[in-house]
Amino acid sequence: LYCCALIIYFYMGLFTHLPHVFLSSHYEMQYFISIAELHLSHATEVSVNNTENKLCLYANLMVNFTVTYEVGVNKSETVLFVLPENVTTEGSICNNTTSTLKLGFGDGHSWAVEFTKDNKTYQVDSIVFTYNLNDSSVFTNSTSNETKSVTAKPRITNVGVDTYYSCKSENVQRVESVTQTLYDVTLQAFVTNGSKSDTDTVCTADLTSTTVAPTTTVTTTAAPTSTPTPTLPTPTTGNYSIAPDFNSTACLMATFGLRIGFKQGDKVETINLVPSATEVGGACGVNSSILILTSDTIDIMFTFSNDSKKFHLHALNVTVKPATGVAVVAANTNMSIWVAAVGSSYMCNKEQTLTVTETLTLYTFKLRVQPFGVEKGEFATAHDCSLDDTSILIPVIVGAALAILILIVVIAYVIGRRKTYVGYQTL
Repeated sequence: LYCCALIIYFYMGLFTHLPHVFLSSHYEMQYFISIAELHLSHATEVSVNNTENKLCLYANLMVNFTVTYEVGVNKSETVLFVLPENVTTEGSICNNTTSTLKLGFGDGHSWAVEFTKDNKTYQVDSIVFTYNLNDSSVFTNSTSNETKSVTAKPRITNVGVDTYYSCKSENVQRVESVTQTLYDVTLQAFVTNGSKSDTDTVCTADLTSTTVAPTTTVTTTAAPTSTPTPTLPTPTTGNYSIAPDFNSTACLMATFGLRIGFKQGDKVETINLVPSATEVGGACGVNSSILILTSDTIDIMFTFSNDSKKFHLHALNVTVKPATGVAVVAANTNMSIWVAAVGSSYMCNKEQTLTVTETLTLYTFKLRVQPFGVEKGEFATAHDCSLDDTSILIPVIVGAALAILILIVVIAYVIGRRKTYVGYQTL
């Protein structure tokens, strides 16, 4: 009986501690899976040479396009796509006081930047984006076969001659039904010595922000080195949705509470997103969808990708504008989290900690998202995150513990019977 008591005590202890050990191992496995499944995003880098075969224009940047187009009577769709890594530079021109960087891609699309120069500085006068609505691979079910152009006037001025323009912050240009988002921009026009300058002219947004470039990893582990002081209440859960037009039901739905932890020097601050003071924007696409939340203190853009079978959160762009101190800008364009089958939703009721960069961390509460395949404005069946799957461990562990205990009792019984039988034979 004493031995049985010890055995039961041991297995009850095993039952008590196994869930914690198993979950810790599961979190580590989730971390390695997320690293292995990263979908790398590359910047577009181009060089243009003059008639003497010397460098005269250089660019290394990322651009996202959001275009709304008609698919029927009073019906429209919105598509999100990016400037690809492979482009052509045909049509680019280098002159003494004017230059044009023209990037061609896809079936009849182009993106052109017009530069002008005076004695000591140069600037971008305009950006002309041309898109072909007849390209069915991008503009599915478009009722138009036109090629349209929009002209944006970005504030890229006073760039010193023989320096390159650098801006990691987002530069959003909205013209008519087109939104262009530029980030991680490096541009140099009027190159005089045949090679890119080592000196930069930094954009105003970066000078007034603490900017973190996109990283190549994302974890669901603990937050940055310093731990935020837990003074804030649990964030209010907000309900956010995007519809193609006023007469349509939602094509993207999300509900969650959001807290952001960010570093200001050696100190870690936290801030909650307030749903009632937040404006919602974004777009639904075939392969990509975006959700943009804007408030006085937080701007955040979620980019979701769809590989036809599963969707995941692919990129995050975050700007925090605290009451004191400088703004913090962080981006991660190499994420592969919140994964679920297309046509279902992703749900995680417990708090999740997402380390976006070394200086900024997201905390989500009661999360549920569905960026694709929304029907009748309702969430589809949810795929629970690993944090919510702990309930299935209890019957498994109880069953295993009882099976082992029964096996030990049976073995002990058989051994006891054999000893008793041998004793009878001896007598």
